[in-house]
Amino acid sequence: MILPSLDAVIYRLIAAGLVLLIGFPVHEFAHAWSAYLQGDATAKMFGRLTLDPRAHLDTTGSILLIISAVAGWVIGWAKPTPYNAANLRDRRNGEVLVALAGPVANMVVAIAAAIVFRVVIGLQLPVPVAVGIVLLYFIQYMVLLAIFNLLPIPPLDGSAILLRFLSPQQAWEVRRMLAQYGLVVLLVIVVLIGPVLAQVINTVTYALVGL
Repeated sequence: MILPSLDAVIYRLIAAGLVLLIGFPVHEFAHAWSAYLQGDATAKMFGRLTLDPRAHLDTTGSILLIISAVAGWVIGWAKPTPYNAANLRDRRNGEVLVALAGPVANMVVAIAAAIVFRVVIGLQLPVPVAVGIVLLYFIQYMVLLAIFNLLPIPPLDGSAILLRFLSPQQAWEVRRMLAQYGLVVLLVIVVLIGPVLAQVINTVTYALVGL
C-alpha cells in the first residue's frame, strides 16, 4: 500500500518528534551516565545527567530534523555531552565506553519499540494503522541514529573507537587532521556509502520488527 504523501509526512513528523523527546535525550544521557559511572561528573555539573529533553536539544539540530523529516530523509543532532577524559578511571578504554553508550542506548530503545510493534501485530491488537507506521518510522530512526554515529569521523561517536586502536602518536595526528577536515570527510563518506548505509539501516530495522 502506497501512503498518500501528506499522511507519510505527518507520520514522519510524529516519529521525528519522538526522536526529539526520546531518542536524542536517551543517547546523550547514556554518554553522561557512562562517564559518571567511570568517575567523571562533568556532564552532571552541566545538568546533562537527565532524560529531560530540554537539557539536550539543540535548536538548529532540532529544526533541521523536523525539516528533513518532511523532505523524507533525516538529519539532526542534540548538544554534545561534555565530559573530561582525564577524570575517567581508565582514560583510553573509558572514552570508548562513553562513545559506545549513546549508540547502544538507541539500539536498546529500537529493540524495545520493535517488541511493542511485534506484540501489536502478532496479537492483532485493535490499534490504528497509523500507530504502527509511526512506530516503524521511529524504530528506523533509532537504528539510523545508532549506526550513523558509529562512523569513525568526528564529531560522531565512532571517532573515539577509531582512535582507541591507534598508537598515541597516530591518534594525535589523525585527531588533528579530522578536526580540520572531518566535516568534509564525513560528507564525502555519506555520499559514497549513503545507499549502502540506507540498506543496512533498513535491513536491521526490518529484522527487528520481523518484516
